[in-house]
Amino acid sequence: SNINVRFYIFAILFLIFDVEAVFLFPWAVIFMEQKITAGNVIPFYAMMMFLGVLFFAIVYAWKKGVLEWQK
Repeated sequence: SNINVRFYIFAILFLIFDVEAVFLFPWAVIFMEQKITAGNVIPFYAMMMFLGVLFFAIVYAWKKGVLEWQK
């Protein structure tokens, strides 16, 4: 049976952003409980870089037309 490749692309994008949520939620809970000091600014910037890469990835996928379902 033939399965459209678009299903795989959507599944991969879903997994990427699902993993992002798994990393983001615990980080946000722990980060908000701590006071912002010079020592915990580095994890903040690391997470912002992580979110930035994901943001540019979704913009790239959108511009390439991956998110558009065509028949």
